[in-house]
Amino acid sequence: MKELKITFFILLILFFTACSASKRFTLDKDYKNYEFNTSEEELEFVEQGIASYYADEYHGKKTASGEIYNMNDLTAAHPSLPFGIKLLIKNLKNKKTVIVRINDRMPDFKGRVIDLSLAAAKKIDMISDGTVEVKIYKLGK
Repeated sequence: MKELKITFFILLILFFTACSASKRFTLDKDYKNYEFNTSEEELEFVEQGIASYYADEYHGKKTASGEIYNMNDLTAAHPSLPFGIKLLIKNLKNKKTVIVRINDRMPDFKGRVIDLSLAAAKKIDMISDGTVEVKIYKLGK
């Protein structure tokens, strides 16, 4: 009888751990509220060019990396940089910055270097402009 109780208890634990919530895709909470205190000289310059943003049309759809696009996360699409890399994007018009993680690919548009999520675009105040010139720096030398 004791063995039956132990077996039942083990099965009960396995059942509840199997039913627990799991993370479906990476959230950007680890750097959403990141205070940026590094000088530009300490960063690795990647490129300069035009940034655009994408939002509603792709929200909830799978990205090239396999995760689900969430326009409220601080992510971006780039033609060639590796998935998961974190970048500092600086709006050259107003000097505002945002840190994004590459999770998608974008077509090679003439002059455009990166597509930001809606949340990232809001952080650097580019919504009304639609596109802005930016400098891109790689984080974590």
